[in-house]
Amino acid sequence: MTITRFPRITSALALGALLGACSQPIDLDLRGRIGSDFDTSSAAQNASVANRPQPDDRGVLSYPNYQVVVARRGDTVADVAARVGLPADELARYNGVKTTDPLRRGEIIALPRRVAEPSPATGATTTGPIRPAAQVDVATLAGNAIERSASTSPKPAGTTAGVEPVRHKVERGETAFTIARLYNVSPRSLAEWNGLDQQFSVREGQFLLIPVNRDAKPQVAAAAVTQPGAVSPTPQPPSASKPLPAETLPPAGAAAGAATAVKPEPPKQPVADIGQSQSKPASNAAMVMPVAGSIIRDYSKGRNEGIDISASPGTSVKAAASGQVASISTTAEGVKFLLIRHPDDVITVYTHLDNITVKKGDAVSKGQVVGKVRAGDPSFLHFEVRKGFESTDPMAYLQ
Repeated sequence: MTITRFPRITSALALGALLGACSQPIDLDLRGRIGSDFDTSSAAQNASVANRPQPDDRGVLSYPNYQVVVARRGDTVADVAARVGLPADELARYNGVKTTDPLRRGEIIALPRRVAEPSPATGATTTGPIRPAAQVDVATLAGNAIERSASTSPKPAGTTAGVEPVRHKVERGETAFTIARLYNVSPRSLAEWNGLDQQFSVREGQFLLIPVNRDAKPQVAAAAVTQPGAVSPTPQPPSASKPLPAETLPPAGAAAGAATAVKPEPPKQPVADIGQSQSKPASNAAMVMPVAGSIIRDYSKGRNEGIDISASPGTSVKAAASGQVASISTTAEGVKFLLIRHPDDVITVYTHLDNITVKKGDAVSKGQVVGKVRAGDPSFLHFEVRKGFESTDPMAYLQ
């Protein structure tokens, strides 16, 4: 008995000393396989994982293909069901739990069918599901930004675009470690995204969101890559059977005098500038001031996404550049705004308007009147230029 226990104690002490000497995070699920050539532990431990998006006031996170609810502290399945308007039995059965089962703070509960989309009315910053940036309509995004900026008590900015995470249903025998290994993420990030306990416990039938990389993009077909050490295909050499193009050589006697036959061109005489340099049209990116007036508030990223131009009530507002009307709407506080889409993914935004003279889909030309400045104290026009999803300083575009 003593003989068999001694090696075990020695082995345990040796293992403890070995783990204590490690300076890197311990690979608890042995992703490295101890000596195997294929090791993904470093990639999982060092991956730059994005934070989980913020849900709305109900706890709902909405994506194009599914919706989930983030539980609050003290919630039961019945509490979550009442908050989103679904039968408790249906929600519990879909997640493999009972209606009275307590839930951890941050735990993910999958919805069996879609409920009302998050919106400003439910505490979200945008309306609709979270979609990849390439699929988000720029006009909608800019319109939502106007809604937030016009509010007197704006809510914290949330995620308006992002990659839809994989939603994994736990099968019998799976653990958080095997699931993390399957998707090449760290168990800790998996636990943070799904509100797992300190033991990383999961249950059969549970739905988990797989963390996405901070720089992740919508998946596209990957090009084939040869493994290191593999033989790369040798490029085909030019065929010797194809003759070279025919080359006509000058007569032998002319070759020697060729250098002296070419005379340099005399320099061009200067010509008086009588407007020739002005004949080229101005750049398409150049814009005109939408109203004549002084700028009373400058552009400041994150604070004022455009410029405020002082103007008397009723002053005509002109399109800064040619384009197409993308959206016309009114904020919750009654402020009308207009969005015009231009080439190169540029959008101009005009707010504090009245008597708008165009409609959605209309083509407008640079300088065309699109509305009037509304009355205010003071009265002004708020003007933005957006490149894609980001606001830019309008002064860089204005002539």
